[in-house]
Amino acid sequence: MRWALVIGASAMVAIGLVLLLLLTWATNNRELYERNYAWLFGVNVAVAVILLGVILWVAVRLWLSLRRGRFGSRLLVKLAAIFALVGFAPGLLIYMVSYQFVTRSIESWFDVKVEGALAAGLNLATTTLDTLTQDLGAKARVAAQQVTGVSDSASGILLERLREEIGAVDIVLWSASGQLIASAGESRFQINPDRPTAQQLRQVRTQHVVTQIDGLDDGAGTPNSNARVKALALVASGGFGLSAEPRFLQVTRGLPPTLVLNASAVTEANREYQERALARNGLRRMYISTLTLSLFMAVFGAVLLAVVLGNQLARPLLVLAEGVREVARGDLSPKLALQGKDELGGLTRSFADMTQQLSDARTAVDQSMEQVNAAHAHLQTILDNMTAGVIVLNAHGVIQSSNPGATRILRAPLGSFHGRSLAQVDGLQQFAQNVQAQFEAFQSERAQHGLDHWQQSFELRGSGTGAQQDVISLVARGAEMPSNDRLLVFDDVSEIVSSQRAQAWGEVARRLAHEIKNPLTPIQLSAERLEMKLTGKLEATDQALLSKSVKTIVDQVEAMKRLVNEFRDFGRLPTAELKPLDLNALVREVLQLYGHENARVPVQVELDPRCPMIMADSQQLRQVVHNLLQNAQDAMELHDKPLLPTGASREASVVVRTHWSESSRRVRLAILDSGPGFAEHILKRAFEPYVTTKPKGTGLGLAVVKRIADEHSARVDLSNRVLDGVVQGAQVSLSFPLKSAARA
Repeated sequence: MRWALVIGASAMVAIGLVLLLLLTWATNNRELYERNYAWLFGVNVAVAVILLGVILWVAVRLWLSLRRGRFGSRLLVKLAAIFALVGFAPGLLIYMVSYQFVTRSIESWFDVKVEGALAAGLNLATTTLDTLTQDLGAKARVAAQQVTGVSDSASGILLERLREEIGAVDIVLWSASGQLIASAGESRFQINPDRPTAQQLRQVRTQHVVTQIDGLDDGAGTPNSNARVKALALVASGGFGLSAEPRFLQVTRGLPPTLVLNASAVTEANREYQERALARNGLRRMYISTLTLSLFMAVFGAVLLAVVLGNQLARPLLVLAEGVREVARGDLSPKLALQGKDELGGLTRSFADMTQQLSDARTAVDQSMEQVNAAHAHLQTILDNMTAGVIVLNAHGVIQSSNPGATRILRAPLGSFHGRSLAQVDGLQQFAQNVQAQFEAFQSERAQHGLDHWQQSFELRGSGTGAQQDVISLVARGAEMPSNDRLLVFDDVSEIVSSQRAQAWGEVARRLAHEIKNPLTPIQLSAERLEMKLTGKLEATDQALLSKSVKTIVDQVEAMKRLVNEFRDFGRLPTAELKPLDLNALVREVLQLYGHENARVPVQVELDPRCPMIMADSQQLRQVVHNLLQNAQDAMELHDKPLLPTGASREASVVVRTHWSESSRRVRLAILDSGPGFAEHILKRAFEPYVTTKPKGTGLGLAVVKRIADEHSARVDLSNRVLDGVVQGAQVSLSFPLKSAARA
């Protein structure tokens, strides 16, 4: 926009100067003025219209900016109005004065007195020339009378004398046919002197004397210093016969140069005066249009200057306003700074520096926040993947945050209780009270003993009742945080306790097997010996009682022996001898004992032929498969109406399945049944000795399976098979890692 205004203003000024120059030339050159008046006037009007359009366009833009409320528009309008007024008011005053001056001056150029003076001068010059001409004509007539009767041969001397008397520069005697007879003066040196024309000769015969002025101007408007007056007089013939021919005497006298110059000047001045008098209306219009153009140029220049200067003043303010808006929107990108040396330019640079400093500060804050967020995400990732539970409480026991480990261990949706008291969580009221008491005791003893944390064990009672109630063993640790919040970290040590119990039971089993088995054999032998000694010596009734009692003692001793053997097997499980083993072949071998003629519940086989060899003890794995199949069949027999698994036949059955996973490189053995499934409290303690739901049995089956799996570095998983919210049976699976020895 600025460049467009500069170029347009330059073009208008150049056109105006050219028009003024052409107008100046035209007023001094009548022919140029008359030839170019039309297009000069048209161009002046066109330029004036263009300038007026530009001024109106600038005014409309200013008005639109003001109407839209654009920042700086009021200042720009004020500046434009001030500069336009400064340019227009003096320009209008000068225009009015110049208009009156031009109108009156042009009219004064054509005053009656001036015209009369020019006419009088012209008449004076004409009269003077006429007087000189008439005088020369009279003298030529007198000279012609003196030449009358003089012969042609004697006329030369007479002509010389007459020339001197008259003061002529040249005298020539011509015949009736225009032939030179005699001459005196300049014509004697000319080969072909100028002869009179036939018309002049006829005129002389009628008027006797003819005069004329030659060379008054050379035809280019410049007076000739060799201007002359010529007189041609008729010389009468001397005889009286009809055949006598007349002769003609031509007398030439030079005009004074001063007279010639003055006469020419007066004539030229009168001619130009008359021409300009005829064109004075056009000249007046030309001057007025030029003045109007000058006025428009002045106003345009003032408005243009107002716009340019207004922009120069308003631009820094606009830059600052836009920068403030961007900063208010939160945009701290580098701002435009003007390079001017004035205060406004310095203000924009200061604002740009301030914005850059804010941007740097924000960048530093963002980097710090990114580091904090990264640290927070890192910490959150650690907390989310910790097996331990973490809860942050305030001084009143309200949950501030927790990790998934806490939800998993406490088996409560702690995420939905953020902002609420821990005591409001179902099943955790007693735990919350104990934790609060530990924190209160810690705060009272911290200053005295210099403690930085407390640690305590807790047991949480879960689902179930009596001996079957689920118990969670926790080890909790509490500390005070810098923000006065309380950090509670706890871990589920139920498996550790279960392992410790298993070890304790193993030790107890070994001791019981040793202490109990020793007296069982003497008891059995003593009972049998008593029966043998007393048989035949007692009455029938007593004999029957004796036989029944002995049989009871023997049966119970056998039962005690089996129990002791189980204790012995659990406590003295031999170390596994790992060798390459085909798991599918082992399963087929064991399932031969569970055919239709032997199995209480049908057994289905789904073996993956891709299963590779594993490192295992065949005897121990055989025991594992027997234990799991026995447990599955017992569960199916205890369930009155077994629920069939999806895709199975209508007959209830046990499924033995193997599977090879290439991604995890593990061989999986799974035993599935369609019985009632595991109770929730059994799932957590199923591998502990003597934990069972069967009315008969010691509960050592899964404990032995767990110990054998640990010997093989296998993972044991117990779960219920659930479909549409209904338990469809239980599943026990062992996942064996593929070791390098097995691959070999």
